[in-house]
Amino acid sequence: MTTEQSPNPWALTRKGKPDVGQKATREYTLTMEHTKMWAEISQDFNPLHFDDEAAAKSLFGRRVGHGGLMQAILHGICGTDLPGPGTVFLNLEWRLQNPIYFGETVVGEVEVLEVRDEKPMCLLRTTITRPDGVVALTGKAQTWTTGLD
Repeated sequence: MTTEQSPNPWALTRKGKPDVGQKATREYTLTMEHTKMWAEISQDFNPLHFDDEAAAKSLFGRRVGHGGLMQAILHGICGTDLPGPGTVFLNLEWRLQNPIYFGETVVGEVEVLEVRDEKPMCLLRTTITRPDGVVALTGKAQTWTTGLD
């Protein structure tokens, strides 16, 4: 059995081949409702996320959001906006540099650094920035975007 490869693997993807330098952003406001949902999924009921008194004694001085919620913002951008539907992560290098706090509206950004022509793969820069301009998460992601139709 042989398989034919498309001369343009990006032609099979819903959004086509992205351009180097292309960006996509989303805003997200950290709420207790999302935190409870994430805790149920992850089983992470750390007092840093739920207990004002305990969190006040921490190096953060108050309750903070789950790091996984920051990462989830980037999953949403990549799987929906850029590169788009059909995208999966092959490799992630994310550094959680600073916390996000309840009520803050952060901005997630994905920027295309490299695009392969022979395969539907990208290297992306990923960032989450707090409203005060402080970067909460930085990193890179290598992705593969499969055709869905």
